[in-house]
Amino acid sequence: MGTQQPWQWSEDEWRGHVEHVRAGQRLVHDEPTERWPGGAQVAVLLSFDSDHETPALRDGETSPGRMAQGEFGARFAVPRILDLLARHEAPSSFFMPAVCALLRPEEAPGYVAAGHEVAVHGWIHERNTALGHDDELELVDRSLGVLERQTGLRPTGIRTPSWDFSASTLAVIRELGFVYDSSLMADAEPYELLEDGGRTGVVEIPVEWIRDDAPYLMMDRFGGLRPHMPPRSLLQIWIDEFDAARDEGGVFQLTMHPHIIGHRSRLRILDDLLAHIRSYDDVWIGTHADLAAHVRTQL
Repeated sequence: MGTQQPWQWSEDEWRGHVEHVRAGQRLVHDEPTERWPGGAQVAVLLSFDSDHETPALRDGETSPGRMAQGEFGARFAVPRILDLLARHEAPSSFFMPAVCALLRPEEAPGYVAAGHEVAVHGWIHERNTALGHDDELELVDRSLGVLERQTGLRPTGIRTPSWDFSASTLAVIRELGFVYDSSLMADAEPYELLEDGGRTGVVEIPVEWIRDDAPYLMMDRFGGLRPHMPPRSLLQIWIDEFDAARDEGGVFQLTMHPHIIGHRSRLRILDDLLAHIRSYDDVWIGTHADLAAHVRTQL
């Protein structure tokens, strides 16, 4: 980009930035009975980013208070989340920074033992757009190795920390052979990623801030960030998102964090949401990896 301002870019330059990573074909079968596993009307994907201490560590914030906030996610929230998912028979995806896995070597295997997916979420919740290609590749490769050694399974999916997708991220994903990514927002349904106009075969399972607990419920003691919504109000947003996805025969994907959703009043709304979802008999609940494998037949 040099010293030029965006308004000074040539058409080739601004088009190049826009077209570098784009949404390709939607990976949704035209036949409703084949759209989602088991002929379901709607696919539900629950995910938890088990970040724990790493967002603070990434920023060099090492006070005992900040470490305790992260420890809460693993110590208090995760066991209760696993119990809740078991009661609702809801296999889910846990995206985990490798540093968190190294801090508690039993955590990732525990997710797998409970029937859930473990997927890559960076090394220390780094910001990918601050990294060059080689550093990003090295960190993701190292993270893959940690999770594979601990669980005995090579993760097939990745979610970039903070959904921070650099100009090199898709190349890294392809070099390391990931089946799917879940970091981008170009659609409400799964799609194939394009790189510079070419097909990649990589499945994108899109996310959205509307379906993430952090914007509604995060707290920063010394900043201006304050929870601005009661949990019961958030429950209604997520119920409406699910109901609309079911009406359209689509995907309802949700991103949560143990240290955020895992407080008592918030776990109650997750319990209520899952009860609402389970009140229908045309729902499939599965992992991101399961859905990616299903929709790859459309490539």
